[in-house]
Order: sequence, then structure tokens, then C-alpha cells
Amino acid sequence: MKTNLLGIPPTLLVAAFLSIGGSVFGQTTPYGSSADFAKYAMKLRESAILRMEPQVVIPTTSRTLGVSGRYPWKTGIVTTTFWVGEAAAQNNPVHNVSSSWDVNWQTSFGGFDNPNPDARRNFIPVGFIPRQNPFYIALPYNDVTRGTTKPEAKVVIPWFKDNFVREGLTVCRDRWVAVRNSSGKVCFAQWSDCGPFRTDHWQYVFGNEKPKPNLNNGAGLDISPAVRDFLGLKGTDVTDWKFVDDKDVPKGPWALYGDNNHFVKAKETREERVVSAANPAPPLPTRSPPAKQDAPTIVTKPPQ
Repeated sequence: MKTNLLGIPPTLLVAAFLSIGGSVFGQTTPYGSSADFAKYAMKLRESAILRMEPQVVIPTTSRTLGVSGRYPWKTGIVTTTFWVGEAAAQNNPVHNVSSSWDVNWQTSFGGFDNPNPDARRNFIPVGFIPRQNPFYIALPYNDVTRGTTKPEAKVVIPWFKDNFVREGLTVCRDRWVAVRNSSGKVCFAQWSDCGPFRTDHWQYVFGNEKPKPNLNNGAGLDISPAVRDFLGLKGTDVTDWKFVDDKDVPKGPWALYGDNNHFVKAKETREERVVSAANPAPPLPTRSPPAKQDAPTIVTKPPQ
């Protein structure tokens, strides 16, 4: 569209001219001077620009509402389902009877975490009560290897300084993660294994890289059947995820089970205090002071 020196489209300028020019033909006009007309013309120009330019809307709320914390979201991550006790297969080259941090993971968990929805109730398998949190995930990084802590761990892991205990002991295991589906629903789970496929990609887990290509369409997050069912996901889906500090994890079904779960530990501590208060230990017996003894009699032998 052509414009004049004012940048006003000709059709709008003609309309304005006819409006002010009406007074020449005996008609009434609201513009009493050329200055008024100029102001009106600039308003027409601004109106035309607004119609032509795209409108940028800055949201005042976001999908992350209700999930606080200092860690950023990793968005658009291909997500696959795995489970404790899963056998090795073409797209799962390492069995999940063990984890990267527990060679007896299935035993520690309490059994086989059957992924079949018909064999599950309330996000847990029907055959037993899990001894660890059934809401678990895996990420493709392990901070320890062969009994030592990896050199980059102390630099790239945000909570390393606060949680480090000794060389070779992971600071990543049982860390809380928020997982979000495409509709914005959020689930919370604990980091319990390393994968999919690799255990060295700290640039993705703690940095800005995307997951590396792999047999599962570039998957960068494994989730347990409980997480899958809570979020209504398919076996392979797309989610967002982020780390979450303990204090920022709300109560939910992820807070009910597991000796590795800080919610469960806190509940057990409270119950122990209640029991101790209701059944105080009997006082220790007091010892009577020793009886006062007479001073010994000193016998002086006469000289011989």
C-alpha cells in the first residue's frame, strides 16, 4: 500500500480531507483548523499501523503456576516408560533388575513394578506395597563411576556443595523432579536410575543441550508406570521436566510410599515422637549416697 509523506494510506487521507472539506460545501465538520486535522490524520496513521503489525502478547501467568523453585524447565522432551524389574530388550539394552545406584534394585523396591494397567491400583502394583517410591524417573547422567565422583560433578550439579558427603557417594539419587504433560498437569517423582541409554550427558541434564539421538526417538527422560498413569501418558510421549527442591514438592500420591521418600521419613519421625510422648521411658533408679563410715581407729603399738 502506497503512502504519502505522513505515512498515511491515500484512502484514509481522502476520507479525512472530505471530512474537513465538508465545510466548503456547507456541511458541518468537527475540525476547525488545519492543526486539528493534522492530529486526526496522525491518529488514522497509528490505527492503520496497529492493524498491519502483529500483536505481541506477554502472558501474565504461565503453565508453571504452582511449581516453584530455582531450576528451569526442560521442554519438549521425548519421554519413555520403564519399570523396576524390566528385562533387557532391543530398545532397553540393560535390564532394570539393578539400577545405576543399586545392584539389588528390584529387591530393595519390594518386587516387580508391573507396568500393565490391569495389574495396578492407585499407582502401585496390586501384589505388594513398594518399599521405595513408585514415582521414579531416570535421567542420562550418573555423578559417580567405579567408586569415585566424576570430576565435573562438583562444577555442574547445583546442589553438590550442600549434599556432598564423601567421594564415590552420589548426590543425585532420590532427587525430586517435576514432570509436566502437554495439558499442564504436573507430577512429582524421584531420580532413581540413570538413562535412557547413557550416563554421561551432563550438558543436557544440567545445561542447555537437547538429548542425544538414540533408539527411542531421542528420548531424554524415563518415567515409571506411576508417573505415566498419573499424567495419562502413552508409552512414548513428550513432556517437560525440571528439578525441584524438597521444600517445593507438594503432597500427593508420590508422598505415600518409600523408605527413600522424605515425606515418609518425616511421617515416621512424627509418629515416633508421638509414641515417645505417650509412653515415656521409666525414670532411671536413683542411687543412694554411700553410708557414712566412722573414722578408722588408730592403734599405736608401744615400743619394744
